[in-house]
Amino acid sequence: MKKNIVALLFISTSLFFTACNNTKQVTRVQEDAVIDLSGRWNETDSRLVAEEMVSDMLSRPWLEEFEKGNDRRPVIIVGLVRNKSHEHIATDTYIKDIEKAILNSGKVRLVQAGEAREELRKERADQNEFATAATAAKWGKELGADFMLQGLVNSIVDSNNKMEVIFYQTDLELTNLETNEKVWIGDKKIKKVVE
Repeated sequence: MKKNIVALLFISTSLFFTACNNTKQVTRVQEDAVIDLSGRWNETDSRLVAEEMVSDMLSRPWLEEFEKGNDRRPVIIVGLVRNKSHEHIATDTYIKDIEKAILNSGKVRLVQAGEAREELRKERADQNEFATAATAAKWGKELGADFMLQGLVNSIVDSNNKMEVIFYQTDLELTNLETNEKVWIGDKKIKKVVE
């Protein structure tokens, strides 16, 4: 009986370590390498769509018209980009890609939005209470936005047996905050065939 328990314990331990030793091979690749395993929205889609749409937005007449009348670069705030697609899309990552493309263009100025802006205001309030007057960030010095960029990501899925076609459409709109006038609308479409 004792031999059976020892043998069973040995087999159980061997199976446990065999199951735990199920390692995967990992290969590091360049961060901009295009790897599309599932056909779903991925980091490549996010980056490329953001860069292309911001490039289009900044090449349109609204920018030149604003600069003529104001003698300065416009200030943009990026609002919500809603996910109305069939899958989970990390829109925060997409928004960050948009902000990066805007900022790197050097053509416009960018201000914080949402929770990040509130965190900055909380820090400013703390500084005004606890920091010296000479080093505390002052109230009333924020840069007001001239335009807000908002949008959505939609998708359509068509499938038959083992083949699937996924269509994504990303729409962005730039609106003048003072007049509510839409000054630019852009879209980017992506179609993927998954077999």
